[in-house]
Parts: sequence; structure tokens; C-alpha cells
Amino acid sequence: MTGGAADLTTRAIGILETLIAFDTTSHLSNLALIDWIEAYLAGHGVAAERLANADGVKSNLLATIGPRVEGGVILSGHTDVVPVDGQPWSTDPFTLTRRGERLFGRGSCDMKGFIALALAAVPDLLAASPRRPAHLALTYDEEIGCLGAPSLIRHIVDTVPKPALVMVGEPTSLNVVSGHKGILYHEVTIRGREAHSSQPHLGVSANMTAARLMACLDGIARRLEDEADLALPYDPPWPTLTIGVVNGGTANNILARDCRFVFDLRAPLADDPPGLLADFFSLAKVEDAAIKAKAPEGGVTVTLLADVPAFEAPPGGPAQAIARRLAGDNGPPRTVAFATEAGQFQNAGFPVVLCGPGSIDQAHKPDEYVDIAQMERGGDLMMRLIAELSAG
Repeated sequence: MTGGAADLTTRAIGILETLIAFDTTSHLSNLALIDWIEAYLAGHGVAAERLANADGVKSNLLATIGPRVEGGVILSGHTDVVPVDGQPWSTDPFTLTRRGERLFGRGSCDMKGFIALALAAVPDLLAASPRRPAHLALTYDEEIGCLGAPSLIRHIVDTVPKPALVMVGEPTSLNVVSGHKGILYHEVTIRGREAHSSQPHLGVSANMTAARLMACLDGIARRLEDEADLALPYDPPWPTLTIGVVNGGTANNILARDCRFVFDLRAPLADDPPGLLADFFSLAKVEDAAIKAKAPEGGVTVTLLADVPAFEAPPGGPAQAIARRLAGDNGPPRTVAFATEAGQFQNAGFPVVLCGPGSIDQAHKPDEYVDIAQMERGGDLMMRLIAELSAG
């Protein structure tokens, strides 16, 4: 690690300590963190734009360091983190704690470490008087369905000169990643009619309807695995379908009036998610009609909660070459199992890669951490970025 990179990394770790201290769990506001970042940038003479959500309690942030010309690099990161509730942390999750060569704290790898590196690079980038810009694009609500990015991406399309690369700094151990599956989250709510469990003919059990619908999803999931194209570069290579939440009923001897469950479909770009779910939606219509025949006030409602597009960058090309130079990565093409905002950027016409410090193996868990060695490599990446943007 060069002297400049070492200084940058030291600054980044200090910034990371500040960022970790903001509890930006997705159900909370991120505005205190945005305030701090905006003030930090202003202290270096960099203006930032906010794009708030509908009720104004969360905000995206966009800032440009360098001239407003084409050919820059967007450094993209999400500011929200997943909950710590019920997790057996051995440290305060919102206090950055060093143990040996690891930095512990919620968001340390997913993905405030990358944001800290990007912010730490600002003074060096300004001092270099780059010929092309770095754009800092920070979002909210990534962890609950990539909900904040679309408005920011639309604004970037309208206002930012076309960049050469978008680097989404998710934890990839600083390897360049060029693909991931997309996600569909659906919520299914069933309203039946309560009755004594000894007289089921007088009511409609929402739980029993839910059981048939969930059995259909289980059948689809098994078929997708059985029919898998094992040559696809994903782990696992088939589309996955799981049910993550189920709530229903009030007592053992009462037909459940209400039941709710949420399912998660993750499919590669080549697949047609609505087509994969066709049998489920057909059954949902049948079950809805059956409930209404006995309980007109009831029925089945399926609501799309999130639609995160798959991401698959074409092999080779100038954007991939830039990313590999910055990361010092000469390895084979890689994909990951988790989803990100990369597909949203790609659908808007941007060349995208994933590349950031830390491993997804540590994300979302108690005692989440990022290795100091990863932050050091991230410092090297940022110094290479500065050189790349300053070159003729």
C-alpha cells in the first residue's frame, strides 16, 4: 500500500467509525447520516443534492467531485443497514470496534466501508484536479427491496454527463462481479371467515387456503431445481423460491379469518419471473373465487412488494477493463447470490460492476466485520481511481 493509500485508509477508518454510529436500520430515518455526509462534503467545497422520499424522512444524496464532463465514475452505495434485533452481538453494533485486524459494527462491510473509502478519497481527488469526475451516489432502503435507487437513477440520467462506469460497492472482497439474480417479493393476504373448528363448513379457514397456495409454491420451487441448467454461473444455478414469513390464526379451535405470507423468487436475467409463477397466480384466482362464494367479504390478494432486476454485464468491454484496473483483478468473471441496485443502473443504460470491501459472508450477521486488509486494498483502489480520472 502506497503512502497516499495508507493515509486515505486511515481517514476512511475514522469516517467509518462515524458512519457506524448512525443507526440507519431501514425502518428508521437516514437523515442524520445524510446531514453529516453533506457537511463533510461542504467542508471540502463539494455541493451535494438531496432527493427525499415521499414523506421526507429519508433521502438519497448525489455529489460530483471534479468537472461535469462525460467519462467519470459513479461510486454507488446504500446508507441503510439490516436490523440487529435479537442477534447475539459481542460488541455494540453501532460502535466501531477493532479486534486484531478486524473492524466490527453493523454496516462495516455492508456497506459503509465502501462509502467511507469514497468519502476519504475526496480531498485527494480534489488535490489531483481530475480531468473526469467521480460521482458519489448514496441511496436509502436498499435492504428492503432497492426502493430508493430508482428516483436517484432517474435524476442521474437527467443531470449527470454519461459516466464510463458505475461501481456499486457491495461486499465482494474487492473482486469485480458482473452478475446476480433478480428478486421478486410478493405478499399474499387471505381473508376467510371465522367459525368453530368443529364446524368448518360454516366458515372459511384462511390458513387452509394459505397452505394450498404455499404447497403450490413449494412445487414450483422443486420443479425449478429439478429442471436447472447447471451450466449457469450462479450458486445455486436455478431460480430459487422460498417463503420467508407466515402469520395466521388466533386459536387452535377457531378457523383462521386472516393469514399472510411473503415469498421470495430469485431468478437470473434469462428467466421470465411472471412465467415461472403462472401456476401460482392461476391457483390464487381459483382460491379467491372459492372464498368469495362462501364469504363475499373475503378473498386472496397478492401484492408485489419489490421487484429488483437481475444484473448481467456483458463480458469484456471498456467498463469491465476500468473496473479490473482499479481493483487489480485479473480473475475470471464472477457472479454473486445476493441482489443489489446494479440491475436498476443497468436497466437505465449504465455500464455497471459490483466491487467493494468485505465479504457477504459477514453481512447481516451478529458481529459483522470488515478486515482492515480489505480497507487497505480499498485505499489502493481509490488511489488508482484518482490516477484513472486524472489521466489524459
